[in-house]
Amino acid sequence: MSFTILVIIKQDPFASHRAAEGLRIAMGLSTGTSTLSIILLGKARSLLTDDFFDAIDAEILEKHLPVIQELKIPIIVPLGTSQSFTLDPGFSVTEASLSSLNTQITASDRVLVF
Repeated sequence: MSFTILVIIKQDPFASHRAAEGLRIAMGLSTGTSTLSIILLGKARSLLTDDFFDAIDAEILEKHLPVIQELKIPIIVPLGTSQSFTLDPGFSVTEASLSSLNTQITASDRVLVF
């Protein structure tokens, strides 16, 4: 059975290991038949910048971020993110309104929050 899976990461990657763990789990979930998307909120958006090297568990990020790029896993961030963060263009990133984010969350079959 195929599900729509959404992984939301809102933890500050410089203060908690949960942001890196959320990405690691998201990558693992991408191998099945389900549709996967990732929403990054708050400081978690810095995972898509060069600053991730300073994050907690950066070695995990170094291993998994290139795979997320290669698989082109859709990543959604709030509107205006590109004005506040210098995002790596290698990721498949879409900016969305809060209303659109809410719709995506409520329409997903499974939601994991980190």
